[in-house]
Amino acid sequence: MARFEPAALPELLPVFYRRLFPHGAYGRWLGYGGVVKNYFQLREFSFTLRDDIYVRFQSFGSPQELERELQRTNPYKIDIGAVYSHRPNQHNTVHLGAFQPQEKELVFDIDMTDYDDVRTCCSSAEICSKCWTLMTIAVRIIDRALVEDLGMKHRLWVYSGRRGVHCWVCDDAVRKWSPALRAAAVEYLTLVKGGAETVKKVNISEPVHPFIRRSVSVVEKYFEAYALVGQDILGTPESWDKVLALVPEDHREPLQGEFPKKRDSVQRWELLKGRMERTRRVAGTGRSVACYADWEIMLQYCFPRLDINVSKGVGHLLKSPFSVHPKTGRISVPLDLQRLDQFDPFAVPTISSLCHELDVAGDNGEQEDVGETEPKRRARDYKKTSLAPYVRVFEQFVEEMEHARRGELLRRSDLQGDF
Repeated sequence: MARFEPAALPELLPVFYRRLFPHGAYGRWLGYGGVVKNYFQLREFSFTLRDDIYVRFQSFGSPQELERELQRTNPYKIDIGAVYSHRPNQHNTVHLGAFQPQEKELVFDIDMTDYDDVRTCCSSAEICSKCWTLMTIAVRIIDRALVEDLGMKHRLWVYSGRRGVHCWVCDDAVRKWSPALRAAAVEYLTLVKGGAETVKKVNISEPVHPFIRRSVSVVEKYFEAYALVGQDILGTPESWDKVLALVPEDHREPLQGEFPKKRDSVQRWELLKGRMERTRRVAGTGRSVACYADWEIMLQYCFPRLDINVSKGVGHLLKSPFSVHPKTGRISVPLDLQRLDQFDPFAVPTISSLCHELDVAGDNGEQEDVGETEPKRRARDYKKTSLAPYVRVFEQFVEEMEHARRGELLRRSDLQGDF
């Protein structure tokens, strides 16, 4: 893979926006079928330009106009905002207070830095294949709940390009949600509570909510390989004391006595888990209180941590899919949920590697391009690169949304007897 140098961005970005960015599918996504008049024109975009120049309240008459502007300014980063009451680029001409955000996708932002208290392999902006499992778990838990518990259909999951994932929920009804409804959804999806000074951040009491049970069953699939082997959370007295601080005192002391006799984290966890399961079996007889410390530990170490402010505010901006991360050069690519466990953030193409692939393809195929029109040739360019499978995931998402929209329009016309 060609090495990425941030200093090369001014030369690489024009190639990216001219030959690689999926302008067609992107415009179809944010146009939402043109069902609502001027929906695209009322959308805010913001661009981060060279030297950190930040330009807010950009809006465009059509996806084609946005495409031309992207190719003219070559932004280092694109953020997507709300659909407003008036065109964002005219917000200065509107009476103060009249310019208001009306709609936006429900978005979630999950960032690896929020897990620094429970991962030992990396910290702050660093990630590795060991801790990336946390993002896999987060997507599995949140996506299941969005579909099965909250009835949502159209979710676009995207790798941020560095150390996290974003989710865009695009259902028509959800885009209209108020900040209060958005906050309620985040609250429902939050189990880890309390700041740095809170030792025990997850508390489970009976009756146990089905959302908690289902989330635990997701974490269980990854817990041994991730937490016990990869992070070795019970490997030393220092690390197991941190875990045992989350266990009630009457169970903590016996475990502290037994742990040194066990060989490794896996054996120590079996001991702890077995003890908790016994309390739950006996609880039915009324002789003891059911203890869920093993579940609480699993969730505290692995459950997704959401930034409520990103999700709650209708006017909040979030980085666009297919943005280039200016520090890593990686493209912010959609995730294929069918192959989520195989996703490797380090294998995501960088802008340098893509431009190199285009050069190689150009050298090999110059003859076949003769007489081809520019748009046609450009539409095929990304297919010569490792960006192709990610664009296909995005196109499938847009196609499924369009198919559902056509089905809904047919259903409504049938109800009205308008054949």
